[in-house]
Amino acid sequence: MTDFETFPTSPVTRRHTDLGVLLAQMGAVVFSTETIATTVELVTSLATEAIPGAAGAGVTLVGDQGTRSVAASNPLVNRADALQYELNIGPCLTSWRQQVTVRVDDVTADDRWPEWTTAVADVGVRSMLSVPLVAADECVGSIKVYSDRPAAFDDRDERLLELFARQAAILLVNVQTLADARRTTLQLTNALQNRDIIGQAKGILLAQGAVDDPTAFAMLVAASRRTNTKVHATARQLITSVTRGNRSAR
Repeated sequence: MTDFETFPTSPVTRRHTDLGVLLAQMGAVVFSTETIATTVELVTSLATEAIPGAAGAGVTLVGDQGTRSVAASNPLVNRADALQYELNIGPCLTSWRQQVTVRVDDVTADDRWPEWTTAVADVGVRSMLSVPLVAADECVGSIKVYSDRPAAFDDRDERLLELFARQAAILLVNVQTLADARRTTLQLTNALQNRDIIGQAKGILLAQGAVDDPTAFAMLVAASRRTNTKVHATARQLITSVTRGNRSAR
């Protein structure tokens, strides 16, 4: 006989505990990845684990230009999503556009997107759940889970996926911001390097008789147009040519 009675863990408590573990995993990823693609793949994998009954998960990110970055955990999800993009209608697009949770209990009995539901039933999807990805009042896309059986998701699953989506949206936005910052830093570094190279090339042209700095730059621009190369590439070629010539003369 023990001093303490052991009570069984309820399915609800276990689900939230498991979700907490998954969210902790997701929260650590920003420090270990540099690409949005890798992060999206991780999010889809964790979403499948987080929602019981899910055969697979997918994430759709919509950029400023309307382009979509998509990850799908299996071919079924990939085909179901592809049909939405081809038809430009469907639950995950509605979820993103209207910033609402969308649940389809049975595609054969849902008439909201008849073209999509008819087509997706043929690829084996019977039910799905989609939640918008919202961070800082901006909806960047949606996350969804699919099942090959009807009524696979309930109100509890909706709440779980909504909790998951909040953290996923923050993570995805942070990783995208980090990637943008790194890209900007690289562009600035390249710009400074190119400026230095162009400066060296202008110095060579001035030493060779160019009247002034603007004239030397105009000569570089003219040469780049003739060779159909960028100005900094033309400048680099000039520096390389002169350097080799100096070495040969020694």
